[in-house]
Amino acid sequence: MNNLTRNEISEFINNEFGLTKKDCDNFVNDFIEEIINGLVSKKIVKIHNFGTFKLRQKKSRIGRNPQTKEEFVISARNVISFIPSKKVLDILNSDKDERKKI
Repeated sequence: MNNLTRNEISEFINNEFGLTKKDCDNFVNDFIEEIINGLVSKKIVKIHNFGTFKLRQKKSRIGRNPQTKEEFVISARNVISFIPSKKVLDILNSDKDERKKI
């Protein structure tokens, strides 16, 4: 599984649009920061033709260590879910030949 790093995104923007590397780094960092700020303040961030990020609260619950069967409390926490847009799903479910055209 390959991870897409901030640096790789910056590099792509730099190659595609010819902006300076510093401007590209700043853009990517600002973009990610804006998504985080939106989740903190509004609990939801929608990006048209890409998808929706949602912040959900999970309640605390009892968990078990499968090896020792020891029970412990898993604390309440926030989790982020992502729901891809129909367009993204269509692209992911299309043939490889069709994806190359996009």
